[in-house]
Amino acid sequence: MIQTLTLHTVVRVYDSLLELPTDEQDLLLKAREACDTAYAPYSNFHVGAAILLADGTVVIGSNQENLAYPSGLCAERTAVYYTGANHKGIPILKIAVAAFQPSFAKYMPANPCGACRQALLEYENKQPTPIRVILEGEKNKVYVVDSVECLLPLRFKAEFMGLVE
Repeated sequence: MIQTLTLHTVVRVYDSLLELPTDEQDLLLKAREACDTAYAPYSNFHVGAAILLADGTVVIGSNQENLAYPSGLCAERTAVYYTGANHKGIPILKIAVAAFQPSFAKYMPANPCGACRQALLEYENKQPTPIRVILEGEKNKVYVVDSVECLLPLRFKAEFMGLVE
């Protein structure tokens, strides 16, 4: 018997950065600034991430490429792993992600890859509250979801390994 699974994800689309609450505008601007620290000589795709912690700290990360692909690391994982190593136990409230392509001299849509979604979900699962995700979108739009889980509905779970019931 074939069953149908319907997945429902709500993504709020803002027409511009200015429609976001001030703290989210600031966070996305920090993610844009983090694009400047990217090391992306191979893809020329500069990605920045900014994480807002519950204590008000903002942590940034950027993509760091390596000629021995896939040895590099995406901006989201750079930021979240730094957060885990240096701000243990402080919940992550929000993450903003932006991308800049120097050859086009403009910001581009920035959707986390699958590995980053899984890594962010791991951190979301370690804390009592979801992580709000703010993404640079197409044509100056901004996409917002209330939880990393919304970006990865068919995620890999600890239960699959028999680690929890």
